Amino acid sequence: MLKDIHFEHSYSSGYDEPKEFFTEALIESSTFDLGLGFFSSSGIRSLAYGFALFIANGGKMRVVINHFLSKEDKEAILNGQKHLVEDYECRILSDITKLAKTLSKEDEHFFRCLSYLISINRIEFVATISPNGGLGHDKYGVFTDDEGRKVAFIGSANFSHSALELNGETITVFTSPDDDKRISEYQTLFDKSWENDTPHLVHIPMDDVKTFINNNFPTTSIEQLLDNSIDIRENLSSESHYKPLSKRLLDKIELKEQEPRFPFPEERLIQLDAYNAWIKNNKNGIFAMATGSGKTVTALNCLRKQYKENGYYKAIIVVPTQALAIQWQREVGTFNFQNVISTYTDKDWKYNLNRYITRSLLDQSKSIILITTYATFNRKDIQSFISKVKGIDTFIYIADEAHNIGSASSLRHLPNNIRWRIGLSATPERIYDDLGSEKLYEFFNSRPPKYTYRYTMKQAIEEDILCHYDYYPIFVELTNSEMEEYEYISTQLRKFIDSDTGKYKPEAENLLLKRKRIIHKAENKKVAISNLLEELKRKRKLNYTFVFVPEGYEPNYSERDSYDIEQDDIHIIDEYAQMFKDQGYSYHKYISGLDDAPSILKSFADGDIQILLSMKCLDEGVDIPRAEHAIFCSSTGNPRQFVQRRGRVLRKCKGKDKATIWDLIVTPPNVLDESSGIERNMFISEVKRIVNFAALADNQIDILYGDLKNYCEALRIDLFEMLEEENKNY
Repeated sequence: MLKDIHFEHSYSSGYDEPKEFFTEALIESSTFDLGLGFFSSSGIRSLAYGFALFIANGGKMRVVINHFLSKEDKEAILNGQKHLVEDYECRILSDITKLAKTLSKEDEHFFRCLSYLISINRIEFVATISPNGGLGHDKYGVFTDDEGRKVAFIGSANFSHSALELNGETITVFTSPDDDKRISEYQTLFDKSWENDTPHLVHIPMDDVKTFINNNFPTTSIEQLLDNSIDIRENLSSESHYKPLSKRLLDKIELKEQEPRFPFPEERLIQLDAYNAWIKNNKNGIFAMATGSGKTVTALNCLRKQYKENGYYKAIIVVPTQALAIQWQREVGTFNFQNVISTYTDKDWKYNLNRYITRSLLDQSKSIILITTYATFNRKDIQSFISKVKGIDTFIYIADEAHNIGSASSLRHLPNNIRWRIGLSATPERIYDDLGSEKLYEFFNSRPPKYTYRYTMKQAIEEDILCHYDYYPIFVELTNSEMEEYEYISTQLRKFIDSDTGKYKPEAENLLLKRKRIIHKAENKKVAISNLLEELKRKRKLNYTFVFVPEGYEPNYSERDSYDIEQDDIHIIDEYAQMFKDQGYSYHKYISGLDDAPSILKSFADGDIQILLSMKCLDEGVDIPRAEHAIFCSSTGNPRQFVQRRGRVLRKCKGKDKATIWDLIVTPPNVLDESSGIERNMFISEVKRIVNFAALADNQIDILYGDLKNYCEALRIDLFEMLEEENKNY
């Protein structure tokens, strides 16, 4: 913070360098107001390291300038103000090395970066002209930090390479509390100049700013208005010489570079509201947020804010799968968290945890982030770490896809000695497991329907966080033999119904799974896919498409963080893959193993792989924004599965306007002619899924008044009552 720095009263070239003052003030500030005459972006290049940290830490700069700019600077400012910026990677903001390198060079990347910073309001300009025909020529500024402390300066130095590196310049510095009155005067002067015309400066549109060629003004009369200290003939395309920063300041910058920071231009209201709700709930809670709306960023932002409050960060992040552990490690890196231990990617993780236990005996403020899976968390090594480490109560426990901790194995290993907790899930409820759900709610002190913070898919679509979509149910009849087997199992299941709850007893699990597989593996699904591909051949190509193939069992992630695909299921995915191959599509079967997962997903995002066929692997949190289409060959009545899968394909991406989803809906045979109670019950869970999708689909009317209406009328299902109930969830 600014209050912690001893600033000199003045800085002069050759002694205490003005560049040293500007750099140190920048890295400690959150805003920088600069009242300036002549502006050159070369000043940013000279202060590249300081500016990189300033921007990365959320800093914002406002500049009042006169009506002369270089052609390149004017174009950069106009492009930024009009948002005429080519695609730019916003995460450069948190990469200090890359940002500093970009800001230190005079090339097209620098000016693109400058335009981008202007487009996101991190640097703002107001152009002015003197009403008397002269030149606006102020040279002062005010730095402000997060706590509202200010430091002001005034002097001869313009904001340019020449002033900071070549000329002899002097500035006078005013610090609090001794100079509060002078600081206030300069802040008031700037605010008035920024907001309105003043007696000595009049605002003009940036379009009216004049430019000079090759950094030379076109007339000598204007040139004479400038102080001799301004070297307007600098040629930045030639080799420049930069004054080195002191070792003390370089060491300080190095430490600052290690601090966590938000990796995007601004915190969204989502992150702010979730954090405030979590604090209000004593740092406990479930964030029930739609898939793709930023659960990971929201949780890590809570951790970052706690660092700013406490001066350290300590967290245990638990996820269901190894693939998701890798994804979290990548996201943690974008926040610039440093001491990260992953039980999947770090071969020495056990040794490193033991070292941390030893260090915690003397210092409990040492930062650490442990990323692990539920299966590993529940085993001896992690449980030993939790019981032995000092200060475990000041960790934050982050449970991704938090519904997993309601399983029997995870409930036996709940970290009750960690006080601060965040549970993340689009669908926190554990279907058919009231006890597990209740334990989940108790642990996070958070209950439905509102939870600690809730952000629905409807909100995400309306607020342009997720993209719109069209949904097309494709009805597939069971064969007569499949229906007979389904009815036979249903008859057997009746004796396992609990008369008190009306639900199936645990002993029914195998029969329920067997019956579910009849729906999953319905023979006519392949016919339906073949017909769909023939139809689409005449209309469009299925680039960037997920295909969710019928799968077997649902993994228990509290015991295993990976699983093998049964031979019978491999045979099924091979059959579906062949259909796409016959139509000329490039594809990959994403079924198990992680060694080549990153390259596969990159090839899919790049368009080299058109079709990604998956069995369960993409259900739990994997982020692939480029997906535009999805074909659900298999979905259950469990909302978690189809909500997660829909979220996979609704993520926003450049060049992606809308998603399209085709869903195979299994019906009893001859359902429009005759039906029984069993047939109605079988179809009603399918209708619930259709209604869930239709509630938010752009083509809702076509769905509700198409074949679905006829089926529901035949089976005496009140479709519109179900839709009304579904809308209440949003």
